[in-house]
Amino acid sequence: QVQLVESGGGLVQAGESLRLSCAASGRAFSTYAMAWFRQAPGKEREFVATITWSGDKAYYKESVKGRFNISRDNANYTVYLQMNNLEPEDTAVYYCTAGLSTGLRKEVYDWWGQGTQVTVSR
Repeated sequence: QVQLVESGGGLVQAGESLRLSCAASGRAFSTYAMAWFRQAPGKEREFVATITWSGDKAYYKESVKGRFNISRDNANYTVYLQMNNLEPEDTAVYYCTAGLSTGLRKEVYDWWGQGTQVTVSR
């Protein structure tokens, strides 16, 4: 069982940055792939970024490549999502999730946080 708690969301203007954090419980954190998904009002939850258990590989949604960076600190059971040059289209609730392998589909992942709201104004 893994418990995940996101933080760092907020209201920013277009072009600004935010860093999301996800604190995980459990010493098995370093064995899990981690990912960020997001869900905008009236839309399906969608993949944003994922990182392997070791942190050696990461994969991104095409529209966030070059702007977002996912990283992890296994010693402190935390995964981050650095978001730069934010756009209004990035507005959504962002969810942290953990699973046994990386993947682009939400069904790959087993544990989810409660989410943190990111709002980007024009």
